[in-house]
Amino acid sequence: MQLLLNLVQRGGWVMFPLILASLVALALTLERLWTIRRGKVAPRSFLASISGLLGRRQYEQVDFLSRNGDSAAARLVSLALKMGGRPRGQFKDALEEAGRREAQELTARLGVLNLVASISPLLGLLGTVSGMINAFNSIAAEGIGTPGLLAAGISEALLTTAVGLCVAIPTLVVHRALLSRSESLTSELEELSSDLLEALAAPEA
Repeated sequence: MQLLLNLVQRGGWVMFPLILASLVALALTLERLWTIRRGKVAPRSFLASISGLLGRRQYEQVDFLSRNGDSAAARLVSLALKMGGRPRGQFKDALEEAGRREAQELTARLGVLNLVASISPLLGLLGTVSGMINAFNSIAAEGIGTPGLLAAGISEALLTTAVGLCVAIPTLVVHRALLSRSESLTSELEELSSDLLEALAAPEA
């Protein structure tokens, strides 16, 4: 805690939005990791079971598994069973709409992480510029008789840039990793939707 207070004191007011940005990034990271974990979206065991049951046309077992599942994949299967026998075009539209909603849930708030990663270095740079202005104003007022004063001012000014980068770099890495995971899980849901379409939709007249 004392170290944090020292950083805030040395870095100035810009440290407050940087600390807030880091807390937002941490909270969103934990929330997204919980939301897009595989068991919540597309459990491998569930997908494998559904694929086998669809191939054997054991739709009662498919219905049982989907009703007892709590995942995006289970919700898609339940919808497909309700739409079973309807024309292919109508069936496909309903699945695509449901799939879009699930995909949006997977990528929700990832844009905020990207914003934190983008704005943190700019906040750090703003703090550095502000600190440099203050340092040179002090030199202009007191003279440059003590070079250490200028060096100390520059060192403190650069602190905010360092902190901004320390916030931005891991946030950007986490954003890319979560986005990649979301896209991978979305692709698996799309494959499941295709299997459901082929197994349950009625052919076009």
